[in-house]
Amino acid sequence: MTKTNKQLMKGCEAIAEAAIQAGCRYFFGYPITPQNDIPEYMAAQMPKVGGTFLQAESELSAINMVYGASGAGARVMTSSSSPGISLKAEGISYLAGAELPCFIVNMMRGGPGLGSIQASQGDYFQATKGGGHGDYHMVVYAPSSVQEAVDMVQEAFEVADTYRTPVMMLADGIIGQMMEPVEFTKKQSNRKLPEKTWATTGWDREKSTRERAVINSLYIEHEELQEMNDRLQARYKEIQEKEVKVELYNTDGAEYILCAYGTVARICKSAIALAAKKGIKVGLVRPITVWPFPTQQTHDAIAQNSVKRALVVEVSAGQMIEDVKIAVNGEKPVDFLGRPGSFVPTAEEILKKIMEFGR
Repeated sequence: MTKTNKQLMKGCEAIAEAAIQAGCRYFFGYPITPQNDIPEYMAAQMPKVGGTFLQAESELSAINMVYGASGAGARVMTSSSSPGISLKAEGISYLAGAELPCFIVNMMRGGPGLGSIQASQGDYFQATKGGGHGDYHMVVYAPSSVQEAVDMVQEAFEVADTYRTPVMMLADGIIGQMMEPVEFTKKQSNRKLPEKTWATTGWDREKSTRERAVINSLYIEHEELQEMNDRLQARYKEIQEKEVKVELYNTDGAEYILCAYGTVARICKSAIALAAKKGIKVGLVRPITVWPFPTQQTHDAIAQNSVKRALVVEVSAGQMIEDVKIAVNGEKPVDFLGRPGSFVPTAEEILKKIMEFGR
């Protein structure tokens, strides 16, 4: 019998453990369902590894504590759910403007407003189109399983450090609350992480051999602000060239292509299996990074001669569909199946929509 190191864990707790194993030693947050298991886990485990857990008095305080810890060169994270991320938006923009790395988890819940504590995908625009003010982006990962979420965490911290940028995990509440077997394996990284010479780790005018580090996102002079923005945009272009991740499932020669992310993509795979029984070949484009979006890969999968049309499936009123339509550029019809709020489409609903297209 083969031994396994897998253990059954709830998604939120598994993500928190993965962060600790990735070297995160500071966590600042504020409770909101359905991500509360992350701070609860951190509160219990951080002291055991010499780390710091602090429940702030508000989401605004938490994100600014992240700013401070990151500015000192620490690996730091925070987590929240939808309305809480909205409250952190100003701080996230400040982090981007100050070029500070951090890891942010959003376990999406229903909205708008306080909405519900059930799963949703209504925060796609918020995560991928900025969310806060100014011309900035975050790298945004969208896991479809607890194991994939765990595997993303180490890379998320490394990408944040490499590009000096906030990185977000955008997961629906299902990922956070369901239990799946997971294995924690530290992957060998090929990244050469830059030294954090910019960090405010102490400076002595007489003894320091490096320049004084200053963390700032305020630029009064036009030229300085333009220089900062040019630097960020060049970095985002590099990220778009190097960090795109996508799963292409059963796409070669498909008649129809489904586009979905997160747990909805898993439901789409069940719909693909149902369609196969009826002799209909359906494929799936699953963005793993929703920013940068896999524009070229999405285009190439849907632009195949065999493909009649694409169907975007989301637990929202339709947000990712805009990026899919941009990728397709009018070459094929793009339809939508969505459930705003917190209703999750079933495999049978997806199959029914495909059958409506005809052969």
